[in-house]
Parts: sequence; structure tokens; C-alpha cells
Amino acid sequence: MGDTANTEKTQKKSFFKGVKSEFGKIIWPSKDALVKETIAVVTASVVLGLIIAAMDLAVKFGFDKLLQLG
Repeated sequence: MGDTANTEKTQKKSFFKGVKSEFGKIIWPSKDALVKETIAVVTASVVLGLIIAAMDLAVKFGFDKLLQLG
């Protein structure tokens, strides 16, 4: 039973050592790249939102016209 406690402590230590070594391998983007990518994501989100809003209005308008016919 004592071996289990030691094994768990060893696994936790090795896990955190692994996490620390993996964090050392991360290549963080430069500030310029981060700004450009953020602008691209925000722009794409706004454009997609506008497209969805336009489609929603078109469908609503279409249904309103269909309901007025009947």
C-alpha cells in the first residue's frame, strides 16, 4: 500500500515536469502577428454576423409576404 502513495507523488512530479518542459517549447506570436490575427478574426466575425443578419431579414421578409398572400 505504501508503494501506491509514492507512485502517485512521482507521477504528479513527472507530470508537472512534463508540463514545464512543454511550455518551454511554445513559440509565442509577436505583437504584430497577434494584432493582425486579432483584426482578421474580428473582421471575419463582423462580416459573418452581417451576412447572417441579412439572410434573417430576407427570410423574415419572405415569410411576411407569403403570409399576406393567404
